[in-house]
Amino acid sequence: MSDMLKVIEVLTESDKSWEDAASHAVTQAAKSVHGIKSIYIKDMEAKVENNKITKFRITAKISFMLD
Repeated sequence: MSDMLKVIEVLTESDKSWEDAASHAVTQAAKSVHGIKSIYIKDMEAKVENNKITKFRITAKISFMLD
């Protein structure tokens, strides 16, 4: 039988970087689901204040194994 994955879409942000935001997304998702296989970064954006990036935001799809 072939494996089946489920995909969820998440939004998260970081003060440091888009990579940190992606890592945070996986860490937080792992608290609710197990068997995470991949993360696909769908969108990236940044909040800017006083000509400086203050938040790195991503929209991501996380795939995980179904039991």
